[in-house]
Amino acid sequence: MREFERFLHDVGDLYHRHIVETGREAQLLLLVSFLVTFTIVRVITHSIRAGRFHRVFRNVQTSGGLHLHHLVIGILLLLVVGYISTGIHPDGYDRPLAILFGIGAALTLDEFALWLRLKDVYWTQEGRASIDAVIIMATIIALGVLGLPLWVAIGALLFV
Repeated sequence: MREFERFLHDVGDLYHRHIVETGREAQLLLLVSFLVTFTIVRVITHSIRAGRFHRVFRNVQTSGGLHLHHLVIGILLLLVVGYISTGIHPDGYDRPLAILFGIGAALTLDEFALWLRLKDVYWTQEGRASIDAVIIMATIIALGVLGLPLWVAIGALLFV
């Protein structure tokens, strides 16, 4: 058990050295919020499609019969966060803005296939493009956040 506690302590030190001290904590929060939001959205959409929890989760329809896709909410969130980040530059808000950006990006990219087809292909084979877009985006963010030095250091902890 002591070895595991030591390992956790060492990983914490690596986190501080490779994430906090290099200014990558906001990027990590962006990645985590992106992945968590994507997972939650997929669980909810699958529940809607399967008819589970129909009192809690359902498609949002307007009085005119239009379906409000969650990418609309994502785009609006990205626009607001982008404006606040670049137009106002509030000091000390990089972490909450990163989290909101990750949420907006996940909502938007989850329906990426709809951008390409301009029709609702979410549950079709063409809808797989959305999952591919999320995987590509998450990989790019993860590589930027974690970088090779952190993985090398963690590997050294595991194999020493």
